[in-house]
Amino acid sequence: MRSEDTDREADEPIWALAPYPALAADGDGVISQINDAARVLFGTAELGVPLADAVPDWLHQAHRQIMRGSDAASATPVRGPIGERTFEAHPTRWTDKGVPNTVWWLVDSTDRQSASDALRIERERAAFLTEVSNDLASLDVGLCLNATVRLAARHLADLALVVAPGTGRGYSAVFCGPDGHVVNQDLDIDPGEVPGLAEALRGFPSAAAHWIDPATVPERFFRGLLDTPGSMMVATLPGAGAPAGAMVLVRRADRAAYTESEEAFARMVAIRAGAAVSAARLYAEQTSITEILMRELLPPRARDLDGVELAARYRPSGSGEQVGGDFYDLYPAGSGDRESLVVLGDVCGKGLQAAVLTGKIRNALQVLLPLADDHHHVLSRLNQMMLLNGDPTKFVTLVLASVRRHGERVRVRLTSAGHPAPLIIRADGTVEEVPTVGTLIGVMEQLSTDTVTVELAPGETCLLHTDGVTEARGGPNGEMFGEDRLHEELARCGGMTPDALVEHVQMLASEWVGDGHHDDMAVIAITPPQGH
Repeated sequence: MRSEDTDREADEPIWALAPYPALAADGDGVISQINDAARVLFGTAELGVPLADAVPDWLHQAHRQIMRGSDAASATPVRGPIGERTFEAHPTRWTDKGVPNTVWWLVDSTDRQSASDALRIERERAAFLTEVSNDLASLDVGLCLNATVRLAARHLADLALVVAPGTGRGYSAVFCGPDGHVVNQDLDIDPGEVPGLAEALRGFPSAAAHWIDPATVPERFFRGLLDTPGSMMVATLPGAGAPAGAMVLVRRADRAAYTESEEAFARMVAIRAGAAVSAARLYAEQTSITEILMRELLPPRARDLDGVELAARYRPSGSGEQVGGDFYDLYPAGSGDRESLVVLGDVCGKGLQAAVLTGKIRNALQVLLPLADDHHHVLSRLNQMMLLNGDPTKFVTLVLASVRRHGERVRVRLTSAGHPAPLIIRADGTVEEVPTVGTLIGVMEQLSTDTVTVELAPGETCLLHTDGVTEARGGPNGEMFGEDRLHEELARCGGMTPDALVEHVQMLASEWVGDGHHDDMAVIAITPPQGH
C-alpha cells in the first residue's frame, strides 16, 4: 500500500469506508470529508468543494439550517430527489480537528417513497369513492348527474360532463368547469365529432386517453369553460341493461396527461355513477307508472250531487300509502228524475293487494251502473263476479245510497251488504241506525239484502263509514273506538255541515288511535243543501 493511501486512511473517519453515501461539510458549507459512495452518487463532490456546487439545492439548504442551529444530531431527516431516485439525508454532529461539521448519511428511499405515495393515493381514492357513494345516494336523476360532474371536476379533471343517451330529440348534457358551477344544456354537436363519445354512449369501451386529441374536438363542445384542453378521456356509465350515459373528463394543457392508473380509477368512478343514475332513472319510471295507476285507484273528489251536499274523507292504513281496501265512488244522476248513486265499500286486506281488488270492484260497479235503480240486482251481479274469482278469502262489504233531492228535503235509498249500518243525525242531535242488513259480497251463492228509504230535512245528515272508524284501537286501554262512543260524539253534531262532520269523525278516530296501527278509514256525509 502506498504511503499517501495510508495517510488518507489515518485521516479519514471509519464511516468514510461505509457502503452508504456519506459526506461532511463545515459551517462555511465546504466539503471536509466524503466517502467513495458519495463521490459516485454526486459526481462532482470532492474534498474542498463548496457544497452548493456539488449537491442538490434541497440538501445544501438543509445543511445551512442545521449549521445555524444548536443541535444537528436532533435535526429531522430531509428528503429530496437526486437524479431519478429519492434519498433521505440524515444529519449527525461531527467535530473534525475542533471544527464543527455535519455528516450527511444518504439512504435511497425511492422504493419506500413509491410505496408510500401509492398508499396515499389509494387512501385518497378510497375516500373519494366514499364521497362519491354518499353524494350519489339519491333517487333523483338530476341530483345524481349534478353530483357526478361536480365531483369529477373537483378530483379528476378541470372540465367534466356527462352526456345522457339520446331520446330522439338530441342529447342532453351536464357540464361542470373549474369554478364548480353545474350547467345543464343540450349537446349541440354530434357525438361522433368527439373521439370515443359515440362509442361510449352505445356501451363500448372507449379508446385510451393518449389516443384522444382534444384539438380535434370542436371548440363549442367545451362551452368556453376550458381555454386550453390538453388531455381528455371518455368513459361509459354502465346501466341496467343499457348505458346510463357517458362521462367526459378534460384537463388543461399545463397539467399532466392521464395515466393508465388514473384512467382505470376514473372508469371505476363511472361505474358507480352509472349504477346510481340508472337506479334513479328506473325509480323515476316506476314512480311515474305508479302515479298513473294510482290516479285510477284514488277515490274521486267529493262534490255536490245534483243539489245534494256531500263530503268525504279517506285515510289509508299506511302512512306512506295513498290507496287501500276502503273506497268510495260518486255517480251523478246526469239528467231526468234519476237518482245519484253513492257507493262506500271495504275490501278485505290492506295495502296494494287490497287496492288492486278495489280497482276491479270499482270497474265492475261502473259497468253495472245502468242497473243502479235495483240495488239487489247490482249487488247480486257483483257477488257472482267475486265468486267466479274462486278465492273465498277475498270479499267486500258495500253500502249503496241512491240520492234524490225533493225541494228542501233529500230522499236516500240505502242498501247494505255486510257493511256497518248507515247513521242518520237529526237536527236535534238524535242518532238513528238505518236498519238495512245484507250478506257479504263474494262469500255465499245466495245474496240477501234489505233496502231502506230515509228522508233528510235541512240540517240532517246521513253518515256512511267503514269499520276502520269504529274498530280503531287506542285510548287509555287499547280498546276499540266502538259504535256507542261514535253515537255519543255524533249526538253533539246536529246541524253540522257535511265537511265539518266528516273532518270531525276522522279527527276523533285519529286521536283515539294516536301513533298506533289502524285500518283504512272512509267517511261520507250526505245532507240537503244549506240555506233552503
